Amino acid sequence: MTGAFPQGTSSSTSKALRSALRGSSRRTTRPSPTAPQRAASSIHNHPQLPHLRHSSATRPPSMSTMPASHGHSAACCNIPPIVSKGYKPKGSYEEFGGYKTYVTGPADATKAIVLIFDIFGYFDQTVQGADILAYGDDTQKYRVFIPDWFKGKPCPIEWYPPDTEEKHKKLGHFFSTFPPAKIAGYVPGYVKALEEKNPSLSKFGIMGMCWGGKVVALSTKAATNPFSVAAAVHPAMVDAADADGIKIPFALLASKDESPADVKKFEDALTVPKHVETFADQIHGWMGARGDLSDSRVREEYGRGYETVLGFFAKYF
Repeated sequence: MTGAFPQGTSSSTSKALRSALRGSSRRTTRPSPTAPQRAASSIHNHPQLPHLRHSSATRPPSMSTMPASHGHSAACCNIPPIVSKGYKPKGSYEEFGGYKTYVTGPADATKAIVLIFDIFGYFDQTVQGADILAYGDDTQKYRVFIPDWFKGKPCPIEWYPPDTEEKHKKLGHFFSTFPPAKIAGYVPGYVKALEEKNPSLSKFGIMGMCWGGKVVALSTKAATNPFSVAAAVHPAMVDAADADGIKIPFALLASKDESPADVKKFEDALTVPKHVETFADQIHGWMGARGDLSDSRVREEYGRGYETVLGFFAKYF
């Protein structure tokens, strides 16, 4: 892990996180962390996050044995998202550059974060994450935008796990329709549209999860990169070749399911200020649609993940 946070960052961020989520939080008893968990933790005073109800079992279904495909890890292709209900978003939906967009955060913010969701679109866990980014640090004001690159047609959860030939074929078609490189090409124009309608915004950061993490890597390595700081959480298709072209501070939060070798190569290839950390007991997608927030440990690490991103952005944004 690299990249130290400024003194006091974690405490102020934690305080604001609790304030942002006050009223819907629920106390839980934390299990005693193991030695690897303690070693992986770089930020303390973790926030308590709201308990989200689930319409299915509170534990993720068992993985199928479908192999990795389309450049994604086996975990990415086989762990179904958790369907959560009960979270009340703090923002609203608007349109920018022809894309429906979830917008949250103070209207007078001068800094913005573009959040690239995973292939499942506007899940409660992702929308809640955007609200945390927007209101989770009382020393920073961020306006957060989640564009719908899929035009209302995200990957259906019924396709997961892709344990039949038909599901596998449909999933392959989805990834070929929305390859990360294609979406990355749209990002500069989208940011321009945001600037035109929000002239008070002077700086932009970006964060992406899973499939969106690859979009972040490709967007920030490009000559057209409009961002000042970036983060990729449980990213798909980690490739050190992308790191070579990145010229802005970059954070990568990996799960236990990303290839440790690929993550290390990416970290070593980064020549910019960086924070690379593996959340060793979390599955691919814990900060997005697959995050089982009924589990106290997942909820704790979900909060710590967003707190880590906020700490990194506070230092370099």
